[in-house]
Amino acid sequence: MNAPTVIKAVSMNAGLPNASVPSHWAPDSWQQREALQQPQYDDAVELATAGAQLAKLPPLVTSWEVLALKQSLAEAQEGRRFLLQGGDCAESFADCTSPIISNRLKVLLQMSLVLVHGMKKPVLRVGRFAGQYAKPRSTDTETRDGVTLPSFRGDVVNGPAFTVEARRPDPQRLIQAHAHSALTMNFVRALIDGGFADLHHPEYWDLAWVEHSPMAAEYRQMVAGIGDSLRFMETLAGPIAGFSKVDFFTSHEALLLHYEQALTRQVPRHPGFFNLSTHFPWIGMRTAALDGAHVEYFRGIRNPIAVKVGPSVTPAQLLPLIDALNPDDEPGRLTLIHRMGNAKIAAALPTLLEAVKREGRRVLWVADPMHGNTESTSNGYKTRRFDNIRGELDQAFDIHAAAGTRLGGVHLELTGEDVTECMGGARDLSETDLDRAYKSMVDPRLNYEQSLELAMLIVRKSVGGQS
Repeated sequence: MNAPTVIKAVSMNAGLPNASVPSHWAPDSWQQREALQQPQYDDAVELATAGAQLAKLPPLVTSWEVLALKQSLAEAQEGRRFLLQGGDCAESFADCTSPIISNRLKVLLQMSLVLVHGMKKPVLRVGRFAGQYAKPRSTDTETRDGVTLPSFRGDVVNGPAFTVEARRPDPQRLIQAHAHSALTMNFVRALIDGGFADLHHPEYWDLAWVEHSPMAAEYRQMVAGIGDSLRFMETLAGPIAGFSKVDFFTSHEALLLHYEQALTRQVPRHPGFFNLSTHFPWIGMRTAALDGAHVEYFRGIRNPIAVKVGPSVTPAQLLPLIDALNPDDEPGRLTLIHRMGNAKIAAALPTLLEAVKREGRRVLWVADPMHGNTESTSNGYKTRRFDNIRGELDQAFDIHAAAGTRLGGVHLELTGEDVTECMGGARDLSETDLDRAYKSMVDPRLNYEQSLELAMLIVRKSVGGQS
C-alpha cells in the first residue's frame, strides 16, 4: 500500500487548554502509522484542497450532543439503559430521500418501543446513518473479463459502476458525503423535533407495506396498551414532558481517516478534540490493530467510541487495545461490539468476557449478530439466515449471564424498505425469494418484519431467559 497523502489539520480555537489531549497526539498523527483500507488517490493536491474545504464546513453534530451520548452509554454500562444501534450496511447518495430516511427512523422507533415496553428500561437509539458511506474491502482491486479496476469502497470514495471513471477515488466525494450527511441529519432532527416520535401518535411510524405482516397484530396490541397507560397517567398528572420527543444519535464506521480528520475540531469551553462528523464512531475489525492508524486517531478524540471484536481476537490483544483507547477507564467511553458468528461465539466470547471482567475494565458489551453469519447462496447472493442471527443473539445473552457480565445492546444492519436480503423470519424467506427485492450494495439487511421480530425475541430473552 502506498503511503497516505498528508492533509494538515486545521486547528480551531488553538489557545484552549488541551488537558484532554493524549501525549504526542494530533488530529493528523495517524498519518505516521500504517493506514489500512484507505483509497489510493492519484492527485495529492486535489485531495489536500478537498480536505481544506471540508475542514471549513460546519460540523454535523455538536460537542454537547456527543457528551450527552457518552453519559447515556455510561448508564447503559450500569444496566440502566439498553443500546439499539441499527441502520444500513452502506448508505448511498441516491438513497438520501425523505421516504428512505423516514422509514429507517420508523423501524428504529418501532423496535425501541418494543424494547422499552418489554424490558421496562430506557432505550438509547443510535442510527447507522448520516455518514455510513465508506466500506472496507477484502482486496484493493477487482477484475472482470481481464480488466482490473479499484474496488468500490462506498460513495464517499468512488462509484459502483465498473468503469475507469466511476472507480477512480475522487476527493470531491468527501464534500458530497458531508452534504448528504447534513441533509440526512437535518431531516431526522426536523422529524423528531416536529413530533414524529411522539408516543401519542405511534401510528406515524407505520410502514404501509407491512400491513399484513404476521407481527403486525402483536405490535398494534402493544401500542394500544402503551397508549392506554399514557392516557391514564396524563389523566391523573396532566401532560408529561418527554413523551413527545426522543433522543436520537448517529454513528458510522470511521474508516476514511482523511474525512474524519477534517471534521475533528476543538470547541469553546471543552478541552480536547471532538470528531464532529458523528456522535459515535467505531473501528471495524479489519482496522483495529493496536499500532495502526485508526487506533492512533481514535485514542485522541473525546467521543464515545466502539470497536468491533471478532472470533480471532485474544485477551492478549484486547486488553492492550482497551488500555490504549480508554486509559482512564472513563464511563461511557468504550463499547465493545462482538461479532462472532453463531457457530463460533460459544468458543470465542467467554474468554474475552472473563479477561475484561478480571481486569476490572469498564466497557459496554454489545452484540452484532449480523456480520459473523454472512454466507453466499448457490445463485450468487450474499445473505444471512435469520435462524443464525437469532441463534447468535440467544447465545450472547446466555454467555453473558454465565460470565456474570451484561449484554447492554445490539448492533444491527436493517432497513425500513421491503427488501428480501436475509432468509427466514416471519415469512420464512427462502433462497428463491432473494430475487424479488435484493437492493443492498454490500451486505444483506434485515427488513422491517425481521427487525421487529428480533426486537420481540430480545425482550423475551432478556426478561424471561426464553428464546
